[in-house]
Amino acid sequence: MARYELYGEDGTADREQCPRCGDTFLGEYGDRRHCGKCSYTEYL
Repeated sequence: MARYELYGEDGTADREQCPRCGDTFLGEYGDRRHCGKCSYTEYL
């Protein structure tokens, strides 16, 4: 995914960042959000 697709026109991130890492975005997978770097998972 291109970097410009993660940010809105005003420069804010459209996706939620990982609370554990802080520098990666959480991937959205239907019923959960997952960080590929540290394996943090939030169930929705």
